[in-house]
Amino acid sequence: MSFKYSKKDKLKSKKLIEQLFTDGKAVTAYPLKLVYLKTEFEDGSQLKTGVSVSKRLHKTAVSRNQIKRLLREAYRLNKPLYFNNSSASFAFMILYLSKDGTTFDKLNDSMKLLFRKFTDKTSNK
Repeated sequence: MSFKYSKKDKLKSKKLIEQLFTDGKAVTAYPLKLVYLKTEFEDGSQLKTGVSVSKRLHKTAVSRNQIKRLLREAYRLNKPLYFNNSSASFAFMILYLSKDGTTFDKLNDSMKLLFRKFTDKTSNK
């Protein structure tokens, strides 16, 4: 698995996003929450991921977009480290829960902790 975050890796299907929030399970490592659902994709990709920042907590589009860019970058850098040997397919939605702004280093550490919790939770089953 490469460090790319290409178009086929992005979660865009409205049906799948709704199913993710109704049937999915969650793992939290504050200020991040990962909602995941084991599923199969028609295009053969292993992971499809979306990121979200609450409009209620971050009023300006500038701050929401900055946090989303940082989330996508932290995901892109950590994805090969945790999902290189994975054979299962998952749909992910990464939510940012904090009211405060953040830095890349804090988000990157939280993302690593989040992925560790996710791999522990899914490997025990």
